[in-house]
Amino acid sequence: MAPLDKAFLANVIDLLLDAVCVVDAEGRFVFVSAAGERIFGYTPQEMIGRPMIELVHPDDRARTLGAVDEIVAKEHKPIFENRYVRKDGRVVHIMWSARWSPEDRVRVAVARDITERKRAESIQAALYAISEAAHAAEDLLALFEQIHRIIGQLLPAKNFFVALYDAAGDWLSFPYFVDEHDPAPAPTTLDAETLSAQVIRSGRELLVSRESSLPAPGAVHPDVGHAAVDWLGVPLGGPQGVFGALVVKSHSLDTRYGPADVELLKFVSAQVASAIERKQAELRLQHVARHDALTDLPNRSLVRDRVATALARARRDHADLALLYLDLDTFKPVNDRFGHAVGDGLLQQVAQRLKRCVRESDTVGRMAGDEFVVLLSHVHAPQDAPAVAEKIRLALCQPFEVAGQHLSLSPSIGVVCYPAHGETGDQLIHRADEAMYAAKRAGGNRVWLAEGGRAPA
Repeated sequence: MAPLDKAFLANVIDLLLDAVCVVDAEGRFVFVSAAGERIFGYTPQEMIGRPMIELVHPDDRARTLGAVDEIVAKEHKPIFENRYVRKDGRVVHIMWSARWSPEDRVRVAVARDITERKRAESIQAALYAISEAAHAAEDLLALFEQIHRIIGQLLPAKNFFVALYDAAGDWLSFPYFVDEHDPAPAPTTLDAETLSAQVIRSGRELLVSRESSLPAPGAVHPDVGHAAVDWLGVPLGGPQGVFGALVVKSHSLDTRYGPADVELLKFVSAQVASAIERKQAELRLQHVARHDALTDLPNRSLVRDRVATALARARRDHADLALLYLDLDTFKPVNDRFGHAVGDGLLQQVAQRLKRCVRESDTVGRMAGDEFVVLLSHVHAPQDAPAVAEKIRLALCQPFEVAGQHLSLSPSIGVVCYPAHGETGDQLIHRADEAMYAAKRAGGNRVWLAEGGRAPA
């Protein structure tokens, strides 16, 4: 058999799916086979003479130069992986096998494009991470933050938000919204002609570029602010239908989204939707377990936890707090005369009035029956607690209307303060309960301080 000539060998090398690259001692390409164009996006002629390190992803350059030193020292490195930036800006993952030739003073390396394999591995890791996040996150905000971080490892997601639709109230909200230019949009209805609403209504993904025309020009607009360079949204759906949208945006021409990004976001959105529904169900169960079913106020168990937390904060900050324990003086006759339905409606209205009398940072809880507790988490002066209790007494003495019935009642309210009346939550609740009964024995419809001090009416 005749020896193979160089032209034939060159043709054989150009038929390989992997790229053969030769780099000189100064780090410049001196030969690249035809497969290099498919992998790197540059023709061999464009690559020859260029420093190899220029094409390496900036984050991998130091590690790559370290591998070069190892190859020169050991002459052979069977497996090495790094990332290159293609001519079109896309990042490719390369697996190299390289050898140093001391005689020729060149590195001969074979490059295999493993981008798809890495992509599949990243997607699997992301799906697992999203599932884990659903279990580990304390609340929905923490879950959204983790989902943002995970998706940001798959595609550019500097601008990212979640839109959720509440079908019962026809309410589209944006519980998580990160954008380098725009604030979170105000909640709206699903019939709003916005991009997010369109994704949820249609149940289909939507990729809008600034250069392209929007569907129904002038009718559909961004959720907030100015149009992004690229806007990509995919629906979040479950067994009951579409309940939200997952959106990434780009405000820069350097970051663009294409069909591959659409498919990727669609693929992970199923796991994201499952994670959100799982966390929502978990939070609903926690809420039911810690709240009164009739009034939706914290129940006895949650009240005790809130008191313990407030006490720990008060000790740390050397601050005061107060606890009000109240009972409705004439609730039983109302319940007996008009029935439980009216009685339940009255308790619900009482709960709402109590909440309106205190700050958002305070806690109103239902202990049992017609007994309620109000935790004032920070009391500025000794007279503040009786003053709030008197405000509550006056509010509850105003007439109620329930199911067409005009009803009147009055409360007996016991007041205790930390640290004057106890050091623990159980002590404070017990002393407040005793003060409430003292108010009742004195005729009701009054505020009573613990340790015999009746508040001025």
